[in-house]
Amino acid sequence: MGKPYTTGQRAQAWAVHLFTASGIITVFMAMVEGTQHNYTNAMWWLLAAQVIDGVDGTLARRFKVTEVLPEMSGKSIDFVIDFAGYAIIPAFLIYQAGIIASPYDLWAAFLILVTSAVYYGKSGMISEDYYFIGFPVMWNMVAFYLLFVFEWESTINLLFIIILAVLQFVPVKFAYPSRTKRWRAGNLTATVVFIVSMVGLLWYQPREMPVFWWGSVSSLLYFGIFAILATFWFDRR
Repeated sequence: MGKPYTTGQRAQAWAVHLFTASGIITVFMAMVEGTQHNYTNAMWWLLAAQVIDGVDGTLARRFKVTEVLPEMSGKSIDFVIDFAGYAIIPAFLIYQAGIIASPYDLWAAFLILVTSAVYYGKSGMISEDYYFIGFPVMWNMVAFYLLFVFEWESTINLLFIIILAVLQFVPVKFAYPSRTKRWRAGNLTATVVFIVSMVGLLWYQPREMPVFWWGSVSSLLYFGIFAILATFWFDRR
C-alpha cells in the first residue's frame, strides 16, 4: 500500500487542483470582455490565466499532488484550460477585433483552432532537452502583438497567422523559457522584459508608450533569433 496522507495534505492537494481549475474562470472572463470589445480587459484576463498556468506546476510539485491524489490528473485539467486560453479565446479575439477582413477573419480563426487541436495531439511536442518543437500553441501572445503592438493591415495579419500555423508542424526549436537550459539567463531575462512590456502597454492603453513597445518587440526578436540558432546552429557546430 502507498504512504497514507493526512487530511491536511489532501486538502492542500485539492486546493492546488482548484487553483489550476480557476484558470478556466479567467479564460471565460476574457471571452466576456471580448464580446463587449474590451480587448484590453480581455488580455488582462488571459495574462492572469497564463500566470496561473505558470505557477500551478510549482505548487503541484511542492505539495506532491500526484502522490497525494493519484486519482486526479492535473495535466488533464491543464490541457482543457490551456486549449481554451491559448487557442479558442485568442482565435475569438482576433476574429472579433476585425483586424482581418471578412470572410478571412473567420477562416483565420478556424485555422488557429484546427492546427492547435492537431498540435496538441502529436507526440514529441516538447523535446527531451526542453524545446518546443514547432511553434507552440501560444495564440494569446499572437493576439497581444496583433492587437496592441503591431498596426498591420488585414493581409499582413492573415499572412502572419498562416505562417505561424504552418510553423506548428515544422521542426523548428522554440525556447521553453523556464526549462530550456541553453541561454537560460537570456531566456528568462527576455521573458521578464516581455511580461513587463506587456503589462506596461496594457496599463497605459490607449496611450503610446515607446519604451514598452520596444521592450515587447526586442523580446520577440530575441526568441525568434534563438529559435533560428537552436534549430540550425547550436547542435551542428
